[in-house]
Amino acid sequence: MPKLKINNKEIEVPEGFTVIQACEKAGIEIPRFCYHDKLKIAGNCRMCLVEMERAPKPVASCAQVAMEGMVIHTNTPLVKKAREGVMEFLLANHPLDCPICDQGGECDLQDQAMKYGKPESRYKEEKRAVKDKDFGPLIQTHMTRCIHCTRCVRFIEDIAGTYELGGIGRGEDVEITNYIEGGVKSELSGNIIDLCPVGALKSKPYEFKARNWELHRTESIDVMDAVGSNIIINTRGNEVMRILPYTNEDINEEWISDKTRFFYDGLKYQRLDRPYIKQKNKLEETSWEIALNILAKRIKKTKAEKIGAIAGDLTDVETMFVVKDYLKALGSYNVDCRQNGSKLSNKNRAQYTFNTTIKGIEEADHCLLIGCNPRHEATMVNARIRKAYLNNKLSIAVIGNNNNLTYPYKHLGDNPWILKQIADGVHPICTDLKKAKKPMIIFGEHLTTQEDYEAYEYFINKLVNKYNYTSNDWNGYNILHTAASRVGGLDIDFVPNKDGMTTNEILKKCEVIILFGADEINLNKINKNAFVIYIGHHGDKAAEVADIILPAPAFTEKNATYVNLEGRVQNTFAAIDKLGKAKIDWQIILDLANLTGVKLQYSTLNEIRKKISKVNPVFINTELKNNDNVFKNSLKQTSFFQDKIDEKALDYYLTNSICRNSITMKKCSQIIS
Repeated sequence: MPKLKINNKEIEVPEGFTVIQACEKAGIEIPRFCYHDKLKIAGNCRMCLVEMERAPKPVASCAQVAMEGMVIHTNTPLVKKAREGVMEFLLANHPLDCPICDQGGECDLQDQAMKYGKPESRYKEEKRAVKDKDFGPLIQTHMTRCIHCTRCVRFIEDIAGTYELGGIGRGEDVEITNYIEGGVKSELSGNIIDLCPVGALKSKPYEFKARNWELHRTESIDVMDAVGSNIIINTRGNEVMRILPYTNEDINEEWISDKTRFFYDGLKYQRLDRPYIKQKNKLEETSWEIALNILAKRIKKTKAEKIGAIAGDLTDVETMFVVKDYLKALGSYNVDCRQNGSKLSNKNRAQYTFNTTIKGIEEADHCLLIGCNPRHEATMVNARIRKAYLNNKLSIAVIGNNNNLTYPYKHLGDNPWILKQIADGVHPICTDLKKAKKPMIIFGEHLTTQEDYEAYEYFINKLVNKYNYTSNDWNGYNILHTAASRVGGLDIDFVPNKDGMTTNEILKKCEVIILFGADEINLNKINKNAFVIYIGHHGDKAAEVADIILPAPAFTEKNATYVNLEGRVQNTFAAIDKLGKAKIDWQIILDLANLTGVKLQYSTLNEIRKKISKVNPVFINTELKNNDNVFKNSLKQTSFFQDKIDEKALDYYLTNSICRNSITMKKCSQIIS
């Protein structure tokens, strides 16, 4: 490891470190605009100039590799003059937009001009103007402000992998453009708003809505998919103003998907804020007391085995736990968190989680995707696969649809019998699998809803046993979930036992059906004589067929627990107050339990969480590892593949009730999809 001196302080750094990284390690701040530790080095802005002994002129510290014996100075008169000169050039054409610019108060250019710039400008010439570009419904451009740092270009090329941005022209005429008008079509495009250091790229839905010093910050997690990206919810009063990423290197690094970033306007529309009851085929407003009493009477006169509950994709762990306890006390085991009709079992945790972990993808040397599209089903997982491909030359093969996943792969076809050939060792791809030391499989969860799922289970089991998918320090078997509630529901056993009914059976046979935001069910399967209760936050599909509607808060309005696809337990935190007369889901069930004479052993959130942690230790010990040997005992082949792999059609921007009521997400669906 090379040793060098920085401001007369000796420091040792890893091989390959740049001078700017060495300075950061030494605790010395170096100004920069183009440099970002997650992007390729460009060396465009020259703001990071430092003095290096024996060098004829200042060097760009971001592009200079740290070498043995180097002597660096960061605070000499030469460095100060160089930075002032660079800042003067950067400001030469920059418009005086600060009073109206959304970047004001969190602008790198403002901060560094104050700290490293000169108090006056010598330029009297007219500033140049640049035409704004059409980057679509999410990103507002002010290209006159652009300083050509190329962070956006490098992000779209390297991280997003869609190659839609670049520079045209030379000298004074250089512009950043998307070449073809019609918007940036990457699912990660919103991240270039955060990356832009000068306010040239801003959020179109947020523009001119608020200033950053007016906003309150709440750290939480996203539930638009099963990844559980860490986010910051910015609010003003009782309104969510914007969503930003919160850095978590194990999950989403410092990026978030566009759906995560821009869904929030859906929280304002079509909300349920008071109880309703259906009378003469028409929903009418009522009070909580009347609604709960009618429901309690109906439950009392219904046989327990004819009462069932289905959890939707956004339901939290606490709610499912209380519902399960309540129905069990009544004598019903008809509960299911798999509203899509999945046959996935929860007997062993390793069979329903993403065992490799999201960060662990970077260690894999071969990836086999079966019947899934991670770009749309779990965008941050797809970004990590691309990162592994770029950095580690990860070899990728796909059985299923031939989608654009932003990285090259071998398309083996959409015939599931290919899986049998691989398991039997007679397919050409087997050569790669035999060489792989840490291979991984990513299996689309929607395939578990098919009639021939047992065939998939059998041959994948055989394949995992044949190659190096599991070992003492590696588990390469992964289910790609799309619902935030699914793993948590499986963890607390919110699935029917031998005496219970599955989702489809509940819909067909039960007389009282409680739906917790379960809008993706097949409404045509609901028993015509069933009494349907909808508990949720939006008047979406299932609410239309409900006999009683009970309003509950969205995830931004309550403290709740979710488990992401890799089995990581995380919490949301209330950023705003509940809307109108809404009650927390589990509190509704506690009130209902009191009215029906059922006594549960808890009444507060902390008491519920203590009870959950006793039922399943993963809720107190998040470092628990899943059983790596789960696949060692082979299954018996009980079924055969029936058809080709046909992946479920998914409108990326409209996957749940919040997104479907978001104006921004609807625009994206129409323009980008």
